Amino acid sequence: MRTVFTTCPLCEATCGLELTVEGDRITKVRGDREDEFSKGFLCPKGASLGTLDADPDRLSAPLVKRDGEFQEVTWDEAFRHIDERLKDFPDRNAVAMYLGNPVAHSLAGGLYAGPLRKAVGSRNIFTASTVDQMPKHVQVGHMFGSIFSIPVPDIDRTDFMLVLGADPFSSNGSLWTVPDAPGRFRDLQKRGGRFVVVDPRRSRTAQAADQHVVIRPGTDVFLLLALVHELFAQDLVDLRDLAGHVTDHEVIRSHVEAFGPEAVAERTGVDAATTRALARELAAAERAVVYGRIGTTTVEFGTVASWAVDVLNVLTGNLDRPGGAMWPLPAHNRRGSGTGRGFEVGRWHSRVKGHPEVMGEFPAVTLVDEIETPGEGQVRALFTIGGNPALSLPNSARVNAALSSLDFMVSVDPYLNETTRHADVILPTPPPSRRDHYDIAFLNHSVRNYVKYSRAAIPLEEGRVDETDIFFRLVTIFSGLGPAADLDAIAAFQLAGLKEKAGVDFEPEGKTREERLLDLKLRTGAYGLSLQQVLDHPHGIDLGPLTPRLPEILRTPSGKVELTPAPIVGDLPRVLAALRTPETDLVLVGRRHLRTNNSWMHNVPALVKGKPLCTLLVHPADAGRLGLSDGGTARVTSRVGEVEVLVEVTGDIAQGVVSLPHGWGHDQPGTRLTVANEHAGVNVNLLTDDLRIDPLSGTAVLNGTRVQVVPA
Repeated sequence: MRTVFTTCPLCEATCGLELTVEGDRITKVRGDREDEFSKGFLCPKGASLGTLDADPDRLSAPLVKRDGEFQEVTWDEAFRHIDERLKDFPDRNAVAMYLGNPVAHSLAGGLYAGPLRKAVGSRNIFTASTVDQMPKHVQVGHMFGSIFSIPVPDIDRTDFMLVLGADPFSSNGSLWTVPDAPGRFRDLQKRGGRFVVVDPRRSRTAQAADQHVVIRPGTDVFLLLALVHELFAQDLVDLRDLAGHVTDHEVIRSHVEAFGPEAVAERTGVDAATTRALARELAAAERAVVYGRIGTTTVEFGTVASWAVDVLNVLTGNLDRPGGAMWPLPAHNRRGSGTGRGFEVGRWHSRVKGHPEVMGEFPAVTLVDEIETPGEGQVRALFTIGGNPALSLPNSARVNAALSSLDFMVSVDPYLNETTRHADVILPTPPPSRRDHYDIAFLNHSVRNYVKYSRAAIPLEEGRVDETDIFFRLVTIFSGLGPAADLDAIAAFQLAGLKEKAGVDFEPEGKTREERLLDLKLRTGAYGLSLQQVLDHPHGIDLGPLTPRLPEILRTPSGKVELTPAPIVGDLPRVLAALRTPETDLVLVGRRHLRTNNSWMHNVPALVKGKPLCTLLVHPADAGRLGLSDGGTARVTSRVGEVEVLVEVTGDIAQGVVSLPHGWGHDQPGTRLTVANEHAGVNVNLLTDDLRIDPLSGTAVLNGTRVQVVPA
């Protein structure tokens, strides 16, 4: 028996865990009370890590489909098979790649997803970003010059926080690495501060808030623009220390002239007095911050809404200020110069619908178009890395039909699930306990500067292949080096090139190629730490509170915050037209639960036991009008599909709105998910519409789907 300290890889909070390990099993999980960041906080997902790690349904060897049936093969056989089949696709644009959220939760993904995308050599790259956070990347790219420069709420020092379309009590933060979010919000209140939640549902966060503002789904953009309007109308604009760092702030006044509180009230359901009061409170607070998340991004005007969030932070002087919206400085990142080339989209366009490239990828909703439509460059092969697009993309019935029509498909995934059942080859990644861990992605969103690296708690079993080697082997195959290339030699060549680019001549240290690469990043990073120094602190190193980073964080040609990017303000007429279009249909929104993260964890008994989680929330007035009863079944229909689902009548959802969580629908044939199948639920994306996107970012509209609901 031994104790191992590690980081939970199951959500963005990056909580420290204390594992009790006996032989090759995790027998106990508790929060690491000495962790410098999470201080012992533990949620149900982290507590279940041992069960998830030992899930008997996890694949332990590669599978290859032969005559319609999966057979276990050796790793060498699997990689040779992939190499041979790729020769059938000389046009690399006929090969697509889809990367899911789990890629961001692993060291391998952080280090090698980029090189893998490049090695594929195809323009048909798709990720979960366009069913999630892409509007935020586009907005900060235009405003700050870099897609990664997303400011986060400095909750530990703020006096007032406005939260829109987010439930951090359930998610523990999203694009915001904030362990023990409930505790931090309570601390905000204890020191005399307030937080307000804008949401059509009385979520766990809304229940704890000082004020819950009920809003019509998809209309946050109107409320946000009305708040901007009021800052000007009430002479509340105060840039404070930002005056020398921003452009054109006065120009915004004319852009929001038509979005007064009375003008938006009917569409949002938020009365004008409430809007004016929120604007005054935001401006009056000594330290305040506005935070918007998935309810503001997976909507028709996600990019404009994301822009309005940071415009409010700027106009109140709360950007780059303690207690406001600030930029973390991860240990593996260097400081910048304060200028750069800026951000652009549309360097190429999708073959079928002409969607512009954003961040080197196309909207996930158009993957099906590229598979279905004949012609030069038609996608006939697909690689999925850690994603489950069969459940996560809108109009899922069409997605599943398209996946089943492919000539060749490879999935890197530990499960035979709703997506990988369509694959010809499945390459399973090891359990979390057998992987080294460092958060390349989430430390960029951390509420406090912090660093931690954890080696695998349990050695990799003989015959298994490490996740980094799976990524690296696919890189060599796509690069034409074959399935038996010398990975160490290639890694040494890569490292030499990175050393030359960084202008250093020391030899990075570490047991593995990925550790040496990480050591290089850390030693050339902002704090000059070595990997060994980080390893010497198993509970992590606290690098201090967030500090102002303007102007060095910027990558704009002007070296200033570009407050009125042409593509974003150019979309305001479309927003205004929507404001003037009445909306009376019943609409559907998603929701998150503390015990789930997308479709990942429904095969863990402790996380799905008890009261069903996949229910349709309906307001009592709507239930009475529609003839629905609590515990009964409803038939929900949209333009693209229909589902039958268990009804839960509750006053926690707004009238005119119904809610169904995403990530369910585990009743598909050909999967090996024993527990999830017993708690299948229904797939909300059988209802969401693949024709509705935010055009600036290509992001699917997953919230605010028009539906009809009747008793089943």
